[in-house]
Amino acid sequence: MRLILQVIAVLAILMGLLWIGQGTGVVMWPSSSFMLAQKQWAINGAVLAVVGVALLLMARRR
Repeated sequence: MRLILQVIAVLAILMGLLWIGQGTGVVMWPSSSFMLAQKQWAINGAVLAVVGVALLLMARRR
């Protein structure tokens, strides 16, 4: 169970960072994405990354 939680946490962090990059316009991939240069997706990404960090910390405590 601990390993599964850690994998989910790392994936959430990585996806959050990708969303932040796309939302801020730093990552312009894929070029047809509706998320590019949209501030809301940068905010969503930051929230998801924070949730991922919290999950990772929780998994490491168990």
